[in-house]
Amino acid sequence: MSPQTREATLEPGFVLHTRAYGDTSALIELLSRDHGRVGLVARGARGRRSRLAGLLQPLRPLALSWRSRGELGTLRQAEAAGRPFALIGERLVSGLYANELLIRLLGREDPHPGLFERYLALLEGLAAGVAEAVALRGFERDLLGLLGYGLPLVRDTLDAPLVAGQWYRYDPAAGAVPVAGPRAGGLVVSGETLLGLASDPISEATARASRALMRAALEV
Repeated sequence: MSPQTREATLEPGFVLHTRAYGDTSALIELLSRDHGRVGLVARGARGRRSRLAGLLQPLRPLALSWRSRGELGTLRQAEAAGRPFALIGERLVSGLYANELLIRLLGREDPHPGLFERYLALLEGLAAGVAEAVALRGFERDLLGLLGYGLPLVRDTLDAPLVAGQWYRYDPAAGAVPVAGPRAGGLVVSGETLLGLASDPISEATARASRALMRAALEV
């Protein structure tokens, strides 16, 4: 049975990554609002007279049309849908890090409602001067939740409420187990940090203290 043809018309999206394909074309990985992560061939995008090269850049809101039949689709149209997010320095690195996360964790054409909006909120926060650690920890936490890997952050493995002054050994798949102190071995986190990570907005202190926890959780 032949694959079904799928089409999208002026779908909001962001380019996550591009790489050369043939002499003048490009392969792009896209985060779209309604179709999730999509892989497309942009034919002629790297040609001298192509206007696509300037459009198909990360961190730029786009409206894209494509047709897919199989794993890779073909880009048919791309238009600017807003100004690029002018991130520089470490903030640019943070935006590109988020793109890498999405490529690594998302399957193609497996949409997760709310993810596109959450990614957009991350870029808006980075552009508006929100502390990078705060913006990234909130995005990482919410991304895991949207993918079905939400972290238990308010109760321990025995279903008891977490206590701010208690230390816990944390397993991202199972949750928090009370331990005697911060040197108990393994990934040990304070109850204060876990409860802070469950809250909005996340404080800068919580964002810094939860970095190792989130890195472990994202190894899914």
